[in-house]
Amino acid sequence: MCAKLFTSLVVICLAVEIRSENRVAIAHLISQNVTGSLTFTETANGIRVSGTITGLDVGKYGFHVHELGDTSTCDAAGAHFDPDDNTHGGRDHSVRHVGDLGNVQFVGNENPVANIDFVDNIISLRGRNSIIGRTLVLHEQEDDLGLGGNEASLNTGNAGPRVACGVIGIRSPSGPWNSSVSILPSLSLLVFAVAFVIGK
Repeated sequence: MCAKLFTSLVVICLAVEIRSENRVAIAHLISQNVTGSLTFTETANGIRVSGTITGLDVGKYGFHVHELGDTSTCDAAGAHFDPDDNTHGGRDHSVRHVGDLGNVQFVGNENPVANIDFVDNIISLRGRNSIIGRTLVLHEQEDDLGLGGNEASLNTGNAGPRVACGVIGIRSPSGPWNSSVSILPSLSLLVFAVAFVIGK
């Protein structure tokens, strides 16, 4: 009975902590013609990227996370985020930059819009592959996903100039993201105190 009670308390504690620690980031793409907001939400399967972008003609356009958070100009954001020194690829390729998110597709007649909703299991909101503080960039041309047969393809996907960009920042939770301790220390202490009493 005591063991079951302790196990239940531990499961509840972990469930509450995991649920309360789900992180969401946001980026606002802004340029002379382009506007859009995208969220990056932690899920069990990876980071869900969702949102809409307007301001470009019908077609596909390269869409990447770049290494720096400097948006004084979109070019100041540096190269694709690539901590592993890989070649460029598509979102579903086994070899790619961490920041390679493929293309977004604008559809529609009078006012084309790109509706984005996918899950990526390479980018992260914590650890080595964290995209927090880096820049989301929309390019002028379609990304060839590293299949263009030339050096530029393996570096940038031949996606062309940068037409809009925005820093990826914290949306929620509002508590510190850089803490290595539980955000619910009192609950953890309670569980261990109960375990100690039960053990006696």
